[in-house]
Amino acid sequence: MLLSEHSQSESAAVPTRASAGKWPTFVAWSRNRPFVGAVLTMAAGVEMFFSSQLDLGNIHVQLGIEGLQSTILPVLMVILGLLTMLMPVHRIFYGIIALVVSVYSLIGLNLGGFFVGMLLGAVGGIMIVSWMPKSVGRAGQVDQASQVGQASQVGQASQVGQASQVDQDDGTTDADS
Repeated sequence: MLLSEHSQSESAAVPTRASAGKWPTFVAWSRNRPFVGAVLTMAAGVEMFFSSQLDLGNIHVQLGIEGLQSTILPVLMVILGLLTMLMPVHRIFYGIIALVVSVYSLIGLNLGGFFVGMLLGAVGGIMIVSWMPKSVGRAGQVDQASQVGQASQVGQASQVGQASQVDQDDGTTDADS
């Protein structure tokens, strides 16, 4: 009994320390990129790939043009998801390409992976395009607001400065003339 309690406390302590450092790091990493959209895009590619290799009962599903589209489109979707996850700076370009490929898969690849792959790809592409980093969005709004405020303060100060100047010749202000 004492031995089992001792071994449980030791085994519980070791994984907690190891996982405590990795999970917050992963969460911080995934929040700085369109993670969910990229995962949905990759899942769409995997689903499209496996749907192109299926036979449904008596229905034999034909591959695209000599099987080329049934390989290239799913691989392209997975690559777009990975690139989005690894390089979020280019997210808008990758998201638009993922949307185009997923809509094209409706025609070129077994109704877009029996509609499931197309829907996953479209939702993932929309999430990729619409994602915006939190720090840039907040800082951009603050910077824009502070620039507008500074510009109006500078404009008011220059108007006050012009109005207070006195002509040396006739003693009137510039605003009077």
